[in-house]
Amino acid sequence: MITAIVRYRLPPHIDEAACRAHYERIAPGFGDVPGLLRKQFIWSERGIAGGVYQWRDRESAERFYSGPWREGIRQRYGADPEIEFFKTLAIIDNPGGVVTIPYGAPDDLSTCLRDQFDEFVVANLVPVARRTA
Repeated sequence: MITAIVRYRLPPHIDEAACRAHYERIAPGFGDVPGLLRKQFIWSERGIAGGVYQWRDRESAERFYSGPWREGIRQRYGADPEIEFFKTLAIIDNPGGVVTIPYGAPDDLSTCLRDQFDEFVVANLVPVARRTA
């Protein structure tokens, strides 16, 4: 699993409200992007916007970012986005503290977490049960 953080500078006339309206308009279109698991739309008071994406694999991410999406960013904002890729080693979903370890996480992470959870499974997006006592 891959996490990509995408950032781009907004033109001065695009404030939070305009950015939010654009995101609300385009969000449904991300539902059928091959390999995309989750996307968070982000905005900063410093005039930076973008997204935090979780991808099944890097190939899916690179295919998406090299297609019409990149040209749309260039047209709207006048520059290429900054994209940084990370291997996703663990995920915590709150409330509830459910930890997910994507397939292929290193053994030392498994050892570290094994002491904190009743059940620990390293598999492709299999939740790990939270210790209750």
